[in-house]
Amino acid sequence: MVLLMLKIIILLLLAGILTSLILGFVFFYQDKGRSKRTLYALGVRITLAVILIGVVFYGLATGELTMQAPWL
Repeated sequence: MVLLMLKIIILLLLAGILTSLILGFVFFYQDKGRSKRTLYALGVRITLAVILIGVVFYGLATGELTMQAPWL
């Protein structure tokens, strides 16, 4: 159950990072550098990446996630 929750959280964080990346790209070209929305999108992306690293480390430390490739 915990493994499934960790995988869902990781997927949601990855989706959030990708969304923030796309929005930053859109804001950059729409605002032509006159707004801080691109900078805010970068801040959100960095925050989500730090949380993602923390979740992965938590999963590895508790043994819920392993470093072994699933096809081996």
